[in-house]
Amino acid sequence: MSEPTSEPSLDQTKMSFAEHLEELRRTLFKSLAAILLGTLVGLLFGQQLVDYIQTPLRDALETYYREQARQQSLERYEEMRDSGQQVPDDLPAAAKQLADEGLVPFNVYVDRRELVEKLGIELPRSAEPSGGSLGTSREDLVHLRLFRPLEEDHRLRLVSLAGQEPFMVYMKASLVLGAIISSPFVFYFIWEFVAAGLYRHEQKYVHVFMPMSLGLFAAGAALAFFVVFDYVLDFLLWFNSQMGISPTPQISEWLGFVIMLPLGFGISFQLPLVMLFLERIGVFTVETYLKKWRIAVLVIAVLAMFLTPADPGSMLLMGVPLVGLYFGGILLCRYLPRGNGPARRPSSSQSD
Repeated sequence: MSEPTSEPSLDQTKMSFAEHLEELRRTLFKSLAAILLGTLVGLLFGQQLVDYIQTPLRDALETYYREQARQQSLERYEEMRDSGQQVPDDLPAAAKQLADEGLVPFNVYVDRRELVEKLGIELPRSAEPSGGSLGTSREDLVHLRLFRPLEEDHRLRLVSLAGQEPFMVYMKASLVLGAIISSPFVFYFIWEFVAAGLYRHEQKYVHVFMPMSLGLFAAGAALAFFVVFDYVLDFLLWFNSQMGISPTPQISEWLGFVIMLPLGFGISFQLPLVMLFLERIGVFTVETYLKKWRIAVLVIAVLAMFLTPADPGSMLLMGVPLVGLYFGGILLCRYLPRGNGPARRPSSSQSD
């Protein structure tokens, strides 16, 4: 059977090797120019982006220290009750109220003589410090339990360990923002380069697959940033508390984590399109996908372990959607119609 003649033949549309290189050079130049312009825009909003990406970590740290304050207040109330001091009737509720109001306790020691001088009272001689005018031992100092608002707690702030680190973080954030802003133009320029070697019916498929690919990537990245971060941070901070280690987040490491986790989710969500591609070129069939689904689930679980911090919450939040996308990929392979141009895979009913 002869092929349709409505489309130009390969001989009519093919380009020489030098012409391909020139077209590639123009594509790369336009893409780099778009990224540069996007980065210039990103420099204007880099600081706002750095502040924004700290939001999940600050929220998790606030929850962590609020719970720590509740536990400390409860322990303090129990000590006061055991020593015969007057305490609220409902100790857990009283400790929770302090924590809910964002009051964090901390301990200070002050010189007893200076304290009474500020208060304008006189101590009996028996209560005066043993070391003269100033306290010289811990027993001469007064232990005070004070509270400060949680929003003023310095532990909620990310730290930098080098003088140039804040500037480098700002530049990296600006580059990332620039890449996001310029990405539609870069994809378009790349598509122009690729489309030059495709038939018209193949170009229609790319018009369908590219928005689908971008949508899947955006869905995976959004799931990571708005949902998975909370579970990951809760687990990591809980593990810090179990180990007796106070968390001191570093801004550069956090920026890398913010970029890599959504990137891993976005790439992994391309699974249905990868399955469709492998099925169309004949590597796998729909029947193979159905027969090997147990192995696929196992592979997905292993990938989820490597692409996440390996806490149960984030592994499930990646693995469960990927399993759903795997079976969605099977439906895509089964019901998406094939092209009917020269690039289609020949069927068994065609004659040689």
